[in-house]
Amino acid sequence: MALKDMGEMLLREEPFSEIVMGDTAIVRAMVEAGVRVASSYPGSPTPEIAEAIASIPHERRPFYFEFSTNEKVALEVAFGASINGHLSCCFFKSVGLNVAADSFVQLSMMNLLGGMVMVLGDDPGANSSQNEQDNRHLARLAYVPVFEPASPKESYEMFLEAAKLSKEHNMPVIVRLTTHVCHAKEKVRFGRWNPKPLDPTPRFDPKSGSYIPLTAATVYPMKRRALENVERLREYAEFSPFNLFVKNDNNRRGIITAGLPFLSLMDVLQFADEKPDILKLGMAYPLPRKLVADFLASHDEVKVLEELDNFIEVEVKSIAFDSGIKSRIIGKKDLEDWVGEYVPEKVYSVMKKTWPDMLPDMDFSPKGPMPSPRPPQLCPGCGHRSAFYAIKRALKDTDITVADIGCHTLGYLEPHEMGQVMLCMGHSTGTGSGLSLFNDERKVVAFIGDSTLFHAGLPGIINAVFNRHNMTLVIMENGTTAMTGHQDHPGSGKNFNGPTDAISIKKMLEGLGVKSIRVVDAYSQQKLTEAVREAVSEEGFSVVIASHPCMLKFTREQRRKGKLTKRQISVDQEKCKRIYECVKAFACPSFQLKDDGSVEVSEELCIGDGSCVQTCPVKALRYED
Repeated sequence: MALKDMGEMLLREEPFSEIVMGDTAIVRAMVEAGVRVASSYPGSPTPEIAEAIASIPHERRPFYFEFSTNEKVALEVAFGASINGHLSCCFFKSVGLNVAADSFVQLSMMNLLGGMVMVLGDDPGANSSQNEQDNRHLARLAYVPVFEPASPKESYEMFLEAAKLSKEHNMPVIVRLTTHVCHAKEKVRFGRWNPKPLDPTPRFDPKSGSYIPLTAATVYPMKRRALENVERLREYAEFSPFNLFVKNDNNRRGIITAGLPFLSLMDVLQFADEKPDILKLGMAYPLPRKLVADFLASHDEVKVLEELDNFIEVEVKSIAFDSGIKSRIIGKKDLEDWVGEYVPEKVYSVMKKTWPDMLPDMDFSPKGPMPSPRPPQLCPGCGHRSAFYAIKRALKDTDITVADIGCHTLGYLEPHEMGQVMLCMGHSTGTGSGLSLFNDERKVVAFIGDSTLFHAGLPGIINAVFNRHNMTLVIMENGTTAMTGHQDHPGSGKNFNGPTDAISIKKMLEGLGVKSIRVVDAYSQQKLTEAVREAVSEEGFSVVIASHPCMLKFTREQRRKGKLTKRQISVDQEKCKRIYECVKAFACPSFQLKDDGSVEVSEELCIGDGSCVQTCPVKALRYED
């Protein structure tokens, strides 16, 4: 669907049906629910929510939206809007909640006048994350209810219900998506949208709080309020329209599940000789105690089927213990049950271990040979590849390199092998500082992207300056948040809604007190090698900014403008000595090693940037005439 058509669809006032992704369904729900302020930081699997928002022309968009500098700020923007009387929404990926956690754990104690819905994109399978974090734990820690949709249709419907409950109880509510739910497509029946004019009257009143959790005198009443709200939602969960009982008249075996695993289970049970009863829950937290207890009491054995951690399982066992129910409850059987997405093949394996007699033996292995795994790699023309090639020549094999989150994380792969440790966004300077202590022999070089720098990198830099740590930070500046879809950041010169003042990284670093700063184009390999060599030889904290635009973004923009001109790189076979520096050391995927040992350049992959030409020791790479 074209962006223009998507924007028109999202603003239809009459009911309609359309095939959409889960992320797109969320945006239609935001429109119908009357969201007035939305905020985010990009991270898969949720960026397509922002893409759908972008399809709505700015002048017709019924709510304000921004990409904030990080998830904590995004949550705080949504919180501020809510206590001023506006229904708000913030969304980000699973590990983004870690960044927002300091403010998130306070939310349930606050009186959110306008209501606030949080959309979390958890990532079973670690498709685009550094872990398989299960944010249901953090929701329970913070006393925030969680809806668990299984499909785009439920994403839409549950968001509307979450918004309704949030406004009714003035509390935060989470709609927890997972990667498959975000990106799945389904025909969804949407409701009517009745546009209403924005009431600009500020409604914030400190007497509506308290909003200052400072002493026991204020914290205790606020915590009681949060707990009371959870209990109200627990009563709601007993009769939630999203609970589903699949009756197969089987008092011997039952299954309790929620979210996407339910759909996979239904696929698998097509082959079952005996079909168990199923209780599919609409909310993962708080659980409906009576509904669960009644289901347990009416079955001899109950399997709890859930992705990632045993969150529901533990609660179900607690309910059974408190109620004196003797039903056998079967949770996760082994470590493999804790890992990966619960796609049908996985659910088959889990159920086969649970009740071996229920399902026939089935072979899910691929039929025929499978191609070799294709490793992830930097795009042709990427400035990071040129930078890593140059920087590696400035370092010894024994030196230590620290990676961060972003496209440049791929530098840890062969042949560059830049980045030997990684935790999370913005960690690299702090981790590098620790590695530099009691270390007089091995240089420490950390990497960070420009978007991550603004997101979470500044405290580590300030700390390195303040405590005079002896290390070098390389800022991989490409002018965008490339890894998640080319979203703007504070150094881009524009934001989601239009032009803005760009923050100069060099000036910002100077303002923070960094004395040693070098700026080099990442394509200028010799200069970059020399700059890094000089930086690591200095005492104290030094910075090298390796700058070059993201070429994937640049070529796309030039193509849209009709200005893309490409010169083709070729190999002069007479000069080529088959040293393979271009293939083995520079490693641009445009270079193809043929069966006869020769090297050719793929016309489809090469963008003609020429960053490779300087890498050939015998000058066999050239522009075609």
